[in-house]
Amino acid sequence: MESATVLIIGIGAAVLAVTGYAIYIAFGPPATELSDPFDEHED
Repeated sequence: MESATVLIIGIGAAVLAVTGYAIYIAFGPPATELSDPFDEHED
């Protein structure tokens, strides 16, 4: 494979990994520890 193809595949895999981890943190089991700052300061 050419080096450009390997670089593109590597960058694409890294972007997909970061996106998957962000979705897991936002909607998965760790999301129960998140708090909504707007709900905390509502009158």
